[in-house]
Amino acid sequence: METTIVLTPFDDFQRHRHTHGRGSSAENDGVGWLETQGYLILERNVRLAAGEIDVIALEGDTLCFVEIKARSSRKWGGASFAVGATKQRQLARLASLYLMRRPHRGPCRFDVLAMDGGGEGWTYTLFRNAFEVG
Repeated sequence: METTIVLTPFDDFQRHRHTHGRGSSAENDGVGWLETQGYLILERNVRLAAGEIDVIALEGDTLCFVEIKARSSRKWGGASFAVGATKQRQLARLASLYLMRRPHRGPCRFDVLAMDGGGEGWTYTLFRNAFEVG
């Protein structure tokens, strides 16, 4: 786990009244942060029959399926609590479907980027290899 506090305002996130607009704004911020951490973003918002994968990226030769979760406050436990067992199973199914269409010869993993908003900006917590399948 790696945590970074970034003093960039999350005004754009707060400006949106609906969850779709907030999610899109937060995801844009999260993708930018992932790129500063060395991730090569391959695809975003990959829609498959069973749902959507937020980000597919490479970190070295590892293919990463990244779920981005953002919360403006920790009132409901913070962003990292939003990826429970049900969501993990769904992401595993989605990754399997994706890999059938686009095989990858190297390692794969599931990462979660949790973004918690505060007075000064986002706190990013990256969980590399957040969970395993099987």
